[in-house]
Amino acid sequence: MSVLSTSADEAATSDPPTPANWPAVLAVMMGIFSIVTTEILPIGLLTSIGADFTVSDGTAGLMMTMPGYLAAVSAPLVTVPTARIDRRLMLCALTFLLASANFIAAAAPAYWAMLVSRVLVGVVIGGFWSIGAGLAGRLVPARSARRATAVIFSAVPLGSVLGVPLGTLIGDLAGWRISFVVLGVLSVAVLAALAVLLPPLPAEQVTRLKVLGGVIRGAGTRFALVTTVLVVLAHFGTYTYVMPFLERVTHVAPGLITLFLLTYGVAGIAGNFLAGTIVARRPRAAFGVAGSLIAVATLALPFLGRWDLGAVVLLIVWGVGYGAVPVCSQTWFVKAAPHAPEAASVLFTASFQATLSTGALVGGLIVDHTSLPAVMTLGGATALVMVAVVARSARADSRPAES
Repeated sequence: MSVLSTSADEAATSDPPTPANWPAVLAVMMGIFSIVTTEILPIGLLTSIGADFTVSDGTAGLMMTMPGYLAAVSAPLVTVPTARIDRRLMLCALTFLLASANFIAAAAPAYWAMLVSRVLVGVVIGGFWSIGAGLAGRLVPARSARRATAVIFSAVPLGSVLGVPLGTLIGDLAGWRISFVVLGVLSVAVLAALAVLLPPLPAEQVTRLKVLGGVIRGAGTRFALVTTVLVVLAHFGTYTYVMPFLERVTHVAPGLITLFLLTYGVAGIAGNFLAGTIVARRPRAAFGVAGSLIAVATLALPFLGRWDLGAVVLLIVWGVGYGAVPVCSQTWFVKAAPHAPEAASVLFTASFQATLSTGALVGGLIVDHTSLPAVMTLGGATALVMVAVVARSARADSRPAES
């Protein structure tokens, strides 16, 4: 660990100031936008794909659960063996793999080929997020790194707001295969942008399994892991089932559900950038407020969400809260291991993606055995536990200062 810290200090004193390269930041953002859209697009196309391959809804749901778990595994398995390879080359290679996965999905002759495509998507998520999420500090000056991180992570709500609805619309008009063709073409365009706009990015520190082990033993990393797992579990255990909630509990007219979700997505973008401006000064407060907003929204939905107006207001609150989560979580991981930012990004990606899939699975089991309001209540309780962890950590940090 001391060797890594020394290397980081030497790099900090010898490297010239980083010039602002916002086009490169936007290229990385578009890469994550393509990945997020590819990952969650099957939500809108599940019925069509299942009908074409004559598989059940549960079997078709593997398209959603597989990439998250594979991403969690591939985050270290892709990043560690390639640690000495230029990061620009790695991002380009992973984007090429993403384009290939989309074209395989578009041409899939049977469901097994679709699952092969989703395996590739999982590998891309694990590798690209682990490398790209921590690049902001290498593309812009240090004073702009938080803002650049917020720009990169704005791709997450943008994928929900723009990517998935547009992909679903294309699928409705021209068939689900054309949706994946369009995503494949977009991935090729992103590949070209990354190749042209990114500067050479040689590995600054080699991310080895020993480095990951050292980082994960730190108290700051454990705090980031616990809070991230709790808040992501709360969110995806509930939001995965927000559409059936709006249909069956709120009784929203079918034509208005897309508008409700669009409102949520716009609020998510606002929350993302709001967190980007606050998290540098008050990282713990920003994360705690994000968890609190998710808790308030999900706990109140079974009561106030039975009316359209109440549901819209709570979706806005929820969107602002969750929009802040990726920026806050990534910031805490990097804050916990400033000497090894890529290792921190690997742990962020692995924990986030594994919990995403687990939340969706656990939420499904709860919905099947209880009810939609029950899953919202349990998700809200989980978010409250996350807030309690943040509050306890704040009190623990304040004690030495008071004594």
